[in-house]
Amino acid sequence: MSDIYKEYMDVSTINKIDNLFLRAKLVVEGFIIGMHKSPYHGFSVEFSEHRPYGYGDEIKYIDWKLWGKTDRFYIKQFEEETNLKCHVILDKSSSMSYGSHSINKFEYSKCLAASLIYLMIKQQDAVGLTTFDDKLNITIPPKSKVSHLNLLLQTMHNSETGGETDISLLLHSLAESIHKRGLIILISDLIDNEKDIIKGLRHFRHKGHEVIVFHIMDPKESNLDYDENINFIDLENQKELKIDARQIKSQYNKAFKNFCDYYKNECVKNNIDYIPINTMDSLDGSLMQYLIKRMSLK
Repeated sequence: MSDIYKEYMDVSTINKIDNLFLRAKLVVEGFIIGMHKSPYHGFSVEFSEHRPYGYGDEIKYIDWKLWGKTDRFYIKQFEEETNLKCHVILDKSSSMSYGSHSINKFEYSKCLAASLIYLMIKQQDAVGLTTFDDKLNITIPPKSKVSHLNLLLQTMHNSETGGETDISLLLHSLAESIHKRGLIILISDLIDNEKDIIKGLRHFRHKGHEVIVFHIMDPKESNLDYDENINFIDLENQKELKIDARQIKSQYNKAFKNFCDYYKNECVKNNIDYIPINTMDSLDGSLMQYLIKRMSLK
């Protein structure tokens, strides 16, 4: 990947750009250059009908079986057809506002969601958006039109964190309301009752959906490395706890690892793609994980 486009995969650079459309465009196009080929083609084409072979047509599209029957050359025509509906579910609860460096969890998540949506619509897949905290905030049904991209990105741009979290209730509600099988992408810090969240994700699997979970975490959450007295504030209920971080560091880090391991293991059991992401990570790894999943759904 060229140094210029590698820079635009870096979240600290991307966060300096206010326009979410431009953020997504730079991330996705930088990612494609790094791959040295475009993922925009080949996902959403369906065989339609035949037409006579003409000068300039590619030989690889000749239907040789039909030639054997008719002694004439015919080309397989393809039509672009959306065969995947994707629902991006974005957590905007107050805990997502935490950030120990240049970008907080919510801004990182918006950039990730925008990049995925940009890539999906460029692939002519239909994509919708749901934002939530302790309740469902906004739901936009999936569409594949380019004009739909602007609506989704503008909606995310205007979104702000607030409220507590009730992920499982939201998941069960959406699982009942989304009837056509598709791809569910949950982007969240998953700070809620772990068992209830897994039950909600299983509900989607029971309905026949494929599921990807992007678990967003700040480096200070995944590794508590303070060495002084700290005043911890719960961003959702504003409760405070003063404690010597040195006394709990080991126990905390072990508990957080167990927290992540639980999600990882339960997702594996239920054929759910679990992708832990640190907000210091560049975005190319997440896009690659999505593409791997998308190619498996052809």
